[in-house]
Amino acid sequence: MTVRVLLVDDQPLVRSGLRVLIADTDDLEVVGEAGGGAEAVERAAALRPDVVVMDIRMPGMDGIEATRRIMADDGPAAHGTKVLVLTTFDEDDYVYGALRAGASGFAVKDMQLEDILAAVRVVAAGDALIAPGVTRRLIADFVGRPGPVAAGAPRTVGAITEREREVLTLIGLGRTNQEIADELFISMATAKSHVARLLTKLDARDRVQLVITAYERGLVTPSR
Repeated sequence: MTVRVLLVDDQPLVRSGLRVLIADTDDLEVVGEAGGGAEAVERAAALRPDVVVMDIRMPGMDGIEATRRIMADDGPAAHGTKVLVLTTFDEDDYVYGALRAGASGFAVKDMQLEDILAAVRVVAAGDALIAPGVTRRLIADFVGRPGPVAAGAPRTVGAITEREREVLTLIGLGRTNQEIADELFISMATAKSHVARLLTKLDARDRVQLVITAYERGLVTPSR
């Protein structure tokens, strides 16, 4: 199935580069573009893309507010739209805001274009992604900051099994499904099943929210 993508960036060159690269793929399709946040919200509502690749710094409505509106209960997210934010390492404050707004992933602008496309695929599949080098520092700082997370109050983990607790801990450490399977000596299919059950039991939208829960509940200790 083709992943439908909406590109949002105030720099036409960025959009053009991604559009050209996506044109050479079989599983991704650009269904629209926007040069600002307000236009992104309108186009997302009209097009209902699978993934919005969202810049943060834009004139007028920025990517954080646009993400918040897209991910609102009555917004495009209700139809399955997810947001992948483009950021840089020196924009942590913006990333915290985007995380609270409901973004499912974070790609860094100096990543290879192929890696950004891989991030689009990961987010579209519901796995969520944070660029390497950002994950644990970002989430640890995020959890320690004031303000509610996008999904509300911290989730209780009392209803999960001991094995699911182990899986949640590994998710909090940034492990992939394959790494979880290897560390726990279980099959990949079993690892995926545990993750799926955690998403359901903890009413989490995606893997990012599971990482947050692992930190909030002390299963993973922030390293400073």
